[in-house]
Amino acid sequence: MIIDHRTYTLKANCLPDYLKIFEADGLPIQMRHLGNLVGYFVTTIGTVNQVVHLWGYADLGDMERRRAARDADPAWAVYKKKSMDLVLHQENKIVAPVSFSPIQ
Repeated sequence: MIIDHRTYTLKANCLPDYLKIFEADGLPIQMRHLGNLVGYFVTTIGTVNQVVHLWGYADLGDMERRRAARDADPAWAVYKKKSMDLVLHQENKIVAPVSFSPIQ
């Protein structure tokens, strides 16, 4: 398994709007195509105005196939247009569990 670890830094005071748009519009599309939402978080201490989400995949090929299907969904373009002006910065990492990780 690999985890797609994403951190989005949002414009000040935009976190509630972003979460509302994501839950209503982005999440259903992501779940339909990506599945396996490991977790979705907001920062409470440290850098503010950030969301962190983790998506699990069997491997890089699985991730690429699922993301291509999501990107081809016309509803994804609509969601991106609604949310893009709220995001200042995006950081992506691919992480893999070690042998003693409870998530494999």
